[in-house]
Amino acid sequence: MFHDHMRPQYSSTMDNIIRFKNQDFISLRNQCLRNGRLFEDDMFPANNSAIGQRLLKEKDIESPKWKRPKELLRTKFPHFILDGISKFDIRQGKAGDCWFLAALGSLTHKPKLLAKIIPTNQSFTAGYAGIFHFQFWQCGQWVDVVIDDRLPVESINRKYLFVHPRRGNNEFWPCLLEKAYAKLHGSYSQLHYGYTIDSLVELTGWVVTKINLKEVHPNLFRNLKVAEQSGSLITCGIADPSNMVEKFGLVNNHAYTVTGSAKISLDTCQEELIRLWNPWGEKEWTGRWSDNSREWQKVQESERIRLYNNKEDGEFWMSFLDFQKTFNSMLICFQYPMIMNDRSLRNGVWSILDKDQKIQRNIMQNSSSDALRNTVQYFFSVKEPMEGINVVISINIQPKQDRKKMPFFEVYKV
Repeated sequence: MFHDHMRPQYSSTMDNIIRFKNQDFISLRNQCLRNGRLFEDDMFPANNSAIGQRLLKEKDIESPKWKRPKELLRTKFPHFILDGISKFDIRQGKAGDCWFLAALGSLTHKPKLLAKIIPTNQSFTAGYAGIFHFQFWQCGQWVDVVIDDRLPVESINRKYLFVHPRRGNNEFWPCLLEKAYAKLHGSYSQLHYGYTIDSLVELTGWVVTKINLKEVHPNLFRNLKVAEQSGSLITCGIADPSNMVEKFGLVNNHAYTVTGSAKISLDTCQEELIRLWNPWGEKEWTGRWSDNSREWQKVQESERIRLYNNKEDGEFWMSFLDFQKTFNSMLICFQYPMIMNDRSLRNGVWSILDKDQKIQRNIMQNSSSDALRNTVQYFFSVKEPMEGINVVISINIQPKQDRKKMPFFEVYKV
C-alpha cells in the first residue's frame, strides 16, 4: 500500500527494476551486436516447453515452427510499433488469454502506462539483434522480462498460434508483449484461462474494484463516467449458463474492454450507452445500438458522426441497461483507492505498512484451533475514527504455477 506521495513512478530507468531470471537487456543486446548474431533465449527456449503441454493437447498443436517476424513476412518489413499503439493492433490467438488482452486493450488508451510496460528504443531496424524486453508489476516492484523474437506458428501453413498482427498489418508489439507475459508466468499454457484482476494489477501496480452487475447500482453509469475521467482501466466479463448471449453476437465466458460511454439524446428521452471491445478483434453485439442497429437513425447527425463507426473491428455500442442484464461483472482499476457507494466516487489516500516494522507476522502452528493452525496473520490498525472511514486492503501474492493453490485471505476485526 502507498502513501499519496509514494505512488508508483513510471520512470524509464532500470535502477529500481528487477531483472527477470537475472537477464540484462542492454548487455545481452550489445553482446549479440558485437558477435553479429541474433539473440536466442535459453531461459525461454523456442520449443514445446514454452507453449506447455496443456495448451498443446487441448488445441491439438503438433510440431510448431518458431519464426522471427522477418521470416514470417515475405513482402513487407516488420515494425515493432507503427503509427502509434492501438487496441486494434491486437488479435487473440489460440490461447484463452482474453483476460490479459482485455486489460491490455484498456491500457492502450493510457500512453504513460504503456511507456512503462513497453520500454523505448526497440525496433527491427537500428540496434536490432532479435531481442526485446517488457516490464510488469509484481508484489511492489517492476520486473523486466527479456525475450527473443521467435514466435510459434503452425508447421504447415505458418499461421500464428497466439496473438498475431491484424490483417494487412506488420506490427509486432502485441505478439512480443504476450510472449514476455507468457515467459513471466512460465509458458503460454499459464495464460490459457486466468483472472483479469491479475493482469490489470500486473500491468499497472494499481488497485481493482469488482462490481457485481447483477446487484442494484442506481448511480453506476455516473460512477463509470467518473472512473473514466480519472483515467481508470475498465474491463467486464460475461458468463451465461444458458449460452443465450451467443445469439446476439457475444462470446460466453469471455472478457471485454470498456472503451467508452455516452448519453444519447433521442426525441422523447435520453439513453445511456456503453462501448465495448472484443480482444478477438471481431464478433460483435448484434442487439440494440449495435453497428447495424436502426437506433442510430434516430440520433442527431452530429452525435452519429461523433460516436458511430460501422466496422468489423470487435468494438461496438450497446445500451447500458442491456449491458447490465447481459454481463456479470465489471472491473475498475484505480491508481488510488476509490469508494463507490451509489452516491459518490471519492479519491482515497494510501497508507503504507512497512513490512519490517509495522506488520506482525504470526504463524499459529501450535494453536488449539484447527481454523488457525498453520495460518499466517498480519495485524494492522486504523488510527482514524472508523465512522465514515473506508479501508481498502490490497494484498499482492507472488504468482504460482497453479493458480488454484493460491492462498486465501480473510479480514477480521480484532
